[in-house]
Amino acid sequence: MSCSLYWRPGESEAAFDGPAIGRELARVRGEQIVVCHRQHRSYGLGSGGETFLLNGEGAGRIDLYPVIATLPPLYPEWLGDRSFQETHGVRFAYAGGEMARGIASVELVCALARTGMLGFFGAAGLPLDRLDAELSRLRAALDPAGLAWGSNLIHSPGLPELEERTVDLYLRHGVRRVSASAFMALSPAVVRYACTGLRREAAGGVIRTNHVFAKVSRPEVARHFLSPPPAALLEQLRRDGLISDDEAALAASLPVAEDVTVEADSGGHTDNRPLTALFPTLAALRDELVAAHGYTRPIRVGAAGGLGTPEAVAAAYALGASYVMVGSVHQCTRESALSEEAKRMLAEAGIADVAMTAAADMFEAGVKVQVLKRGTLMSVRGNQLYQLYRRHSSLEDIPAKERQDLERTLFRAPLDEIWRQTQEFFRARDPSEVDRAAADPKHRMALVFRWYLGNSSRWPMRGDADRRADYQIWCGPAMGAFNAWVKGSFLEPLENRTVDQVALNLMEGAAVITRAHQLRSFGVPVPAEAFRYRPIPLRAA
Repeated sequence: MSCSLYWRPGESEAAFDGPAIGRELARVRGEQIVVCHRQHRSYGLGSGGETFLLNGEGAGRIDLYPVIATLPPLYPEWLGDRSFQETHGVRFAYAGGEMARGIASVELVCALARTGMLGFFGAAGLPLDRLDAELSRLRAALDPAGLAWGSNLIHSPGLPELEERTVDLYLRHGVRRVSASAFMALSPAVVRYACTGLRREAAGGVIRTNHVFAKVSRPEVARHFLSPPPAALLEQLRRDGLISDDEAALAASLPVAEDVTVEADSGGHTDNRPLTALFPTLAALRDELVAAHGYTRPIRVGAAGGLGTPEAVAAAYALGASYVMVGSVHQCTRESALSEEAKRMLAEAGIADVAMTAAADMFEAGVKVQVLKRGTLMSVRGNQLYQLYRRHSSLEDIPAKERQDLERTLFRAPLDEIWRQTQEFFRARDPSEVDRAAADPKHRMALVFRWYLGNSSRWPMRGDADRRADYQIWCGPAMGAFNAWVKGSFLEPLENRTVDQVALNLMEGAAVITRAHQLRSFGVPVPAEAFRYRPIPLRAA
């Protein structure tokens, strides 16, 4: 005789109306049972109690409900690709992005690591001696406890020696994870980092010592990182003694990066692509290249950009993201190196309060970055400088009135004085830039304009009140979405925005919303409010 599964309530009855289902749904860490109401034939949700296999004789009891489905407990730790946690030794498939100039500070990286997440230090734009010191601090704080962490490697096409020296530091300090950003093609430095330490274990597999997280927003760039390094580049590195024969041989069968972060509409360098269009495209490319090269190791594709709410994080995992990387919203946390004034400005932002403006590091190429627009004129002024650069051949070619306006509003000093300061900077960092400017007046103009763009990202870190209108704060629309989400909750005040509470609530909320989607797919009438998780104080343990 056939049997069917039935459920008998324990301390609490089954939930069939919207508010009751919403309350029950929040208990994602327990088994949840989808049941059918005997009279109304509607679906509801139960937990606890007992389940029975019964035949037709016992199934008529009024205290039993037919079971439609049983859902196991769902923990935030189970979101994403489990190989991410296994490979990198973390608890959650969650990474903190590497906001430049040390905004993603030592304190921020350490807080994420101690919460069981992966933080990347914001190395871009820092002098090498400062980076050296900060890496020493990270090692001392995290390595003895065996906690995972990483740092940023930003592409510097005009300063390849800076990339090389940065990689030298990473190898010397034993930095095992690097997030490579703003790359358009592979550089010798990033390939050298990826190849160093490759070795074959006794069982025959390959051990990868250094892990590259390639942050990409274009398929052609992703293809470079998802493929083995070019043979000519490997041979050059081997011939120069930068990698061994064995490392070169093993690298020829592995992708440069086994973690590729799909960067959608983010702060800073961005192509403003929507995640729902970009992620499937790059995930399909990953699958294509795995098949073409016969990779047997997991190749993970993560998501970044626009992730400021639990709904967005849950959507990223639903797309198939192996992990998420959050950046903009971490800048307003207590551990961020931004000034309190800059954090207050971020806390007031809405989703439309961002704009694109000229980038300091790739100014002459016309590259732009996404920044905060509300409360600052920097985005307008940055674009003004680029238009002047496009229209004129030198500083002397700029009409007198426009030049006077620049000196009065943006630079607050004669341009000749700004050029003197700029020469001092580049003589210490890269004297060839000064030599090039002496022969090319347009390049001299670009360097002077970059003085403003570079300093505008330092002023918000120092909290220079008289330069508030010139603050360059890298920011995407996720910041505005985050502010709307936390309004009225304990995370609304800046003093409560610790990076661990932000991250834990994003992940907890993503788990709850994921369960809501699961239950709705079984026909449970999940109320709309169940898809809106409210922040509460949480602990990692």
